[in-house]
Amino acid sequence: MIAPNVARTMRRRDFIRLVGGPPALWLFAAQAAGRPLIGFLGPSSSSAFSPYVGAFHQRLREGGFIEGETIEIEYRWANDQLDRLPGLAADLVSHPIQVLVTAGATAAALAAKGATSTIPVVFSLGSDPVKFGLVSSMNRPGGNVTGVSFLSNSLVPKQLELLEELVPAARVVGLLANPANPNAESDIAEARAAATALRRRLHVTEIHSEDELDQTFENLHAAHADALLVLPDPLFIRARKHLATLAVNWRLPAVYSNSLYAQDGGLLSYGANVADAHRQVGLYVARILKGTKPADLPVFQSTKLELVINLKGAKEINLDVPAALISRSDEVIE
Repeated sequence: MIAPNVARTMRRRDFIRLVGGPPALWLFAAQAAGRPLIGFLGPSSSSAFSPYVGAFHQRLREGGFIEGETIEIEYRWANDQLDRLPGLAADLVSHPIQVLVTAGATAAALAAKGATSTIPVVFSLGSDPVKFGLVSSMNRPGGNVTGVSFLSNSLVPKQLELLEELVPAARVVGLLANPANPNAESDIAEARAAATALRRRLHVTEIHSEDELDQTFENLHAAHADALLVLPDPLFIRARKHLATLAVNWRLPAVYSNSLYAQDGGLLSYGANVADAHRQVGLYVARILKGTKPADLPVFQSTKLELVINLKGAKEINLDVPAALISRSDEVIE
């Protein structure tokens, strides 16, 4: 489901196209009305990221900025084709935007930084922005880029530990990764080290599109995988319902990186509250629109973690979730 404000913007643009106006007419109208224009760059699709877009809008509204009334937002979605992000970022920068926002992906943030050195960029990502050269430091980002870093990619060892607690007899653990993700190589290396420490064998499977998922689960079965860990990636967020269905069909206990998976049928998720991180992005954008420079906004480190267990999903694969694990959870879905 597309967030209401996103849907309203789309309908307005569709109307302009229907009546034969040029596609950029609404941009001129926004400029004439004196409304700031925000560029929004997403790695996946609007439907997949609608909870995050909604959280972003919530904090913007609290700051006095309402899409279609006091601001306009131009969206670009890569639909999981991360190689499209630089071109989409360049397209947004060609418009008279005041801020460029990137949603939930290191690749999107890198594309935005590469597209402009002057327009403020506010990112949200699950990795270390200093490591990827997005900012000089967390406290003093410098330049035109700042944002929110939430714990995601660094949690892979802990997620494997939870998987061991959930399925103690598992000897082979499947790992699902998207090689196009800039974090994939380091995430896989961390997972290998953690699996070795836990005396588990890791079976790494890389996919590039959702179309490969059905064959991937057949391959995991052939490799005698007893459980599955899904690495953080926009592709997998978009495919979360498909993943949950396949995991049930193949009776494969799976652990994911954020609560959207568990809410949509996944067995267990452990990770950052990504919606909360996007609310913080909305706050930073509001402050920038009111005159604050990105260099004066330290990178916000979101440390709120959530353990969510879907007991309905556990019943579907005849898995008994340990009581100790349930007692530690932040949310139990029954």
